[in-house]
Amino acid sequence: MNFILALDQGTTGTTALLVDHTGKVVHRSYAELTQYYPQPGWVEHDPAEIWQTIECTVRSLLEQGVDAHAIEAIGITNQRETAVVWHRGTGDPLGKAIVWQCRRTAPICDRWRAREESIRSKTGLVLDPYFSATKWVWMLENSPEVTEATSRGEAMFGTVDSWLLWKLTGQQVHATDHTNASRTLLFNIQTCEWDRELLSWAQIPHHALPHVFPPSHLFGETRDTGILPDGIPIAGIAGDQQAALFGQLCMEPGMAKNTYGTGCFLMIFTGDECVRSEHGLLTTLACNASGGVAYALEGSVFVAGAAVQWLRDGLGIIENAAETETLARQVPDTAGVTIVPAFTGLGAPYWVPEARGAILGLTRGVGRAHLARAVLEAIAHQSADVMDAMQSDAGMSLQELRVDGGAAANDLLMQFQADVIPCRVNRPEAIETTALGAAFLAGLQTGVWEHIQRLEDCRRVNRLFSPLMDEGERGRRRATWKEAIQRVV
Repeated sequence: MNFILALDQGTTGTTALLVDHTGKVVHRSYAELTQYYPQPGWVEHDPAEIWQTIECTVRSLLEQGVDAHAIEAIGITNQRETAVVWHRGTGDPLGKAIVWQCRRTAPICDRWRAREESIRSKTGLVLDPYFSATKWVWMLENSPEVTEATSRGEAMFGTVDSWLLWKLTGQQVHATDHTNASRTLLFNIQTCEWDRELLSWAQIPHHALPHVFPPSHLFGETRDTGILPDGIPIAGIAGDQQAALFGQLCMEPGMAKNTYGTGCFLMIFTGDECVRSEHGLLTTLACNASGGVAYALEGSVFVAGAAVQWLRDGLGIIENAAETETLARQVPDTAGVTIVPAFTGLGAPYWVPEARGAILGLTRGVGRAHLARAVLEAIAHQSADVMDAMQSDAGMSLQELRVDGGAAANDLLMQFQADVIPCRVNRPEAIETTALGAAFLAGLQTGVWEHIQRLEDCRRVNRLFSPLMDEGERGRRRATWKEAIQRVV
């Protein structure tokens, strides 16, 4: 039996999956990634450790009795805007990676405000610390190693996918795909090229950036990895949210998905139409049915699963994420508590980087279960805010939301999500749709699947959640939430 190896390098860890020709996940391995918080609002990763998690998870898969020569292609998906710089000669990272959640570059964004409309018209993005360009600028201005290597033409800039591709190909290929490039604030989504004017503003040399190709493309082959045989084609790369959209087979205009991970990431496929948002969303590149370039609208919620981690690590009221639903079901409601988990600011549709979290409505009768339920409801409310904006921009009423990610396994959350949107929530059997999307892209490129119709049977529905809450109650819940948001913006 042959497999596709899907590498899903996420914010909190790395998942490696072996996917067979029916789209079934045959083996899975996971390694957690250390989070570094050197100052309030700052978030970093160690690029060397990112690569080590790849080595660890792949070795774990092969130790399950899998012949490495049975791997016929590799697909990569990744946390997107996280910025990495490494040395062309040594291949070593030039400092820590600055993670997409990091807010340290807000002052750089303020310096660029006069150019905001031009940046948005070219990139489809808002001017926010979220994206890669200001992170690279910060490194250039604050890291002597990066500054010196850049001046000598020895610095290589990239997102996490580029770093992994560089390592997997034995330091031979410096490339990325359109979806990751479109999240940097430097890529023109109309011309599908690095924009020279934006590069000039950022003072980032063109030669330091990766070559850009469609998501389904033969990027290179494995070489000198120490963990895999040479010659395995790396045939699919997409940013995690675009990979999830593809894995959910959302390839007709109006189809939408939400991924519940560290944050929540909603996307609606708009096809060949580059829809410009008037409600705080992003226009971004996605994958069409052949793995080429299309457009989508996206809204990013910065804190979702991270709020559950806070319940575990910050408050100590749960031991693992799976306990959250059981605990929340112990009470019928939140007892009037609303939690706004704006730990790193608010993303779409508000874009308030200086916002901070709040717990409102506390009384002496509030306990652990109420806080757990309030966190789950906050995740759904934030997603509903984005859905409201998305439907206004797209000019359509959504009939279904396809869901994936770890928190999509939570039935209480999924039912509440259906109630407050309101529309049907469709959960597949395999909720690791991000990795499956990368596998599908690689499989299409290498001929494992001849065309997209072959993938239809690979997406199997686990459960459908239909709205149960009456309109009056929904209105009250949404009004209470929006009042809480106004307290923190």
